[in-house]
Amino acid sequence: MTGPWVLHVDLDQFLAAVEVLRHPELAGLPLIVGGRGDPTERAVVSTASYEARAFGVRSGMPLKTAVRKCPDAVLLPVDAPVYLAASEQVMSTLRGLDGAVVEVLGWDEAFVGIDTDDPQAFARHIQVEVLAATSLHCSVGIGDTKVRAKIATDFGKPHGTFQLTRHNWFEVMGDRPTDAIWGIGTRIKARLAALGIVTVYDLATADEPRLVEEFGPTMGPHFGRLGRGVSSAHVDDTPWVARAHGRETTYQRNLTEPDEIAAAIRALADQVVEDIRREDRACMRVHLKVRFAPFFTFTRIRKLAEPTFDAATIAATALELLHKLEDERPIRLLGVRAEMVEPEGGYS
Repeated sequence: MTGPWVLHVDLDQFLAAVEVLRHPELAGLPLIVGGRGDPTERAVVSTASYEARAFGVRSGMPLKTAVRKCPDAVLLPVDAPVYLAASEQVMSTLRGLDGAVVEVLGWDEAFVGIDTDDPQAFARHIQVEVLAATSLHCSVGIGDTKVRAKIATDFGKPHGTFQLTRHNWFEVMGDRPTDAIWGIGTRIKARLAALGIVTVYDLATADEPRLVEEFGPTMGPHFGRLGRGVSSAHVDDTPWVARAHGRETTYQRNLTEPDEIAAAIRALADQVVEDIRREDRACMRVHLKVRFAPFFTFTRIRKLAEPTFDAATIAATALELLHKLEDERPIRLLGVRAEMVEPEGGYS
């Protein structure tokens, strides 16, 4: 098969791998990166090395739980500037590959568009170049759509490649559960199961009117296409433009007093305003996120009468959204997000 290809490049155990480069003595040890590296605090695992994953440690898991699963693990705090620098070096390497179009997805992953008749060879070329430039290993998924390339990467981990196209989609994916597809999570999986749609093949062959009835005229057909691995194959290297900036904090001690809650929201609003001022785009909608103890999370949104850079207005709006919940349970997390006015020329 010739023509343009989508390659998904995913750095293996990225944060842990960067830490091993800094601390070679940690190589081969179970390593957990998260929070401030203190399991007595409220924080979650950002990355676990493969050695720690063998004990059942996973990203997003509370550090306390991770340590119970792997008591001999080495814990390290998140060091964002170091990871960002390593990421930028990787992305620069990808952009330097002849003929490659790079769409950055995050610190540790990107789509690469390439016109070649040997995508496997180009995938191996990517791995060699990234390793030579950064000493970091990556896995590469090869596909004829973004969805197939993204899913293929997991089959190639660690340090390998895998090719997933329309020709082997059902052979590889047909009997797998629907949440094996990128873009389908546990909630959608449950709703699909209620319709008798359990496997990827079930979804691919599902009656579209049933999907439309359950998920609407846009998302219903979209999920059906995902079941067939169909998605865009266009890799866009246009620089990403943020629609919003947000800050959130998980508090080591639950907030219960009105004054301390208000002060916490004001502090978050001040930080958010610093972020949006750097882009010179005012806030037009305020988003509030609140997690009550033990773990009940709510989000609320309000459009402002006019765009503003005023932190007091943003804080007051967030506090009003909180009061409208009429919930007096202790608070373990607060988040304030400012959705900004569109940049000139709109979003790409």
